[in-house]
Amino acid sequence: MPRVSGGPKHARKRKRVLKRASGFANAPGTQYRQAIEFTRKADTYATRDRRQKKRHFRTLWITRLNAALKMRGINYSRFIPAAIAAGIELNRKMLAELAIVDVASFDAIVELVKPHLHVHQTV
Repeated sequence: MPRVSGGPKHARKRKRVLKRASGFANAPGTQYRQAIEFTRKADTYATRDRRQKKRHFRTLWITRLNAALKMRGINYSRFIPAAIAAGIELNRKMLAELAIVDVASFDAIVELVKPHLHVHQTV
């Protein structure tokens, strides 16, 4: 029996894969076999990175907050529990945004938190 090369269904499938791989450089962007492999790999990266994106942004906000707090002589790890004790319900994203955009209101928040800071004394 002669071999069948695929027909319309396979052509549509190949076209769809090559369209997804159109931005890839060299062979993966033009050759079907490599395009399949690279698009599969891209899918796994996309799935993984959707979750990592959340971690990366949280890390960014914490870094920004830490930098802003250090300029005011406070440690991030002491600030967060003190902010919770002071009843401030702003999340890290909003606090970091305030530290950059609206410095006066961030300073006001820091002043509200200061009485709740626990100072550790060394013996």
